[in-house]
Amino acid sequence: MTENKLHITDWLPTSKKEVKQLGWEELDVILFTGDAYIDHPSFGAAVIGRVLEAEGLRVAIVPQPNWTDDLRDFKKLGKPNLFFAVTAGNMDSMVNHYTAGKRKRSDDAYTPGGQIGKRPDYATITYSKILKELYPDVPLVLGGIEASLRRLTHYDYWSDRLMPSILADTQADLLFYGMGEKSIVDFARLVKRGIPIDTLTTIPQTVFMIGADEAYATKKTGTSWNWPRTIPVCRKRKSTPAILCTSRRNRTRWRPKSWCSELAIKKWW
Repeated sequence: MTENKLHITDWLPTSKKEVKQLGWEELDVILFTGDAYIDHPSFGAAVIGRVLEAEGLRVAIVPQPNWTDDLRDFKKLGKPNLFFAVTAGNMDSMVNHYTAGKRKRSDDAYTPGGQIGKRPDYATITYSKILKELYPDVPLVLGGIEASLRRLTHYDYWSDRLMPSILADTQADLLFYGMGEKSIVDFARLVKRGIPIDTLTTIPQTVFMIGADEAYATKKTGTSWNWPRTIPVCRKRKSTPAILCTSRRNRTRWRPKSWCSELAIKKWW
């Protein structure tokens, strides 16, 4: 029986040393996740990393970075050529940390040995703020269940208050909700072509923030982008931005009389 031997280069790199072992001088995409890195389809970060790798991109994953020290985990791989991607992991970080009775859990289902304390509360916000502070000029996108469920104004059980879209707290450029394998590939292809991120408003299952008076693309035909179109949202408060979700049909839809719908919502807080 032949023994199946694996080498460290069979996985996506998680350190500078592993990047060099692959013969790479730089990276295209760096993923930060609140989970341990397990190269299995049940782990979203691993799936997205492998999908982007299949597109020919050089991808690295930073699992459970330390946010309490000198932030070396956020600095060790430097800046990617295309973008950073952040996810809290397979669970909302607050559900991961606390019971419905708001008691602290004694273990973490997605950390080796069930060890606790390997991710912060509101992990997506914490990681994103650090990255934006260190690399303000690098595009940042969000994904995962925490970002997906917090993409619009929502009631936060843990703090007992309404919270704005997670885009407002993280200042991320784009949010992917649901199963984002196809959407992230479309996004990566367009960014690689040099198309400005603030014009990428027709990718399915994405959320973006935009000023009430700003124009945005509403339709893509072939390789051409049809824009601008003025958003008739928040007319009374022109300086107030809106949060828009694209549909699964590759077009942006909104309902002018349904401001609390999933498709368009006023940022009134």
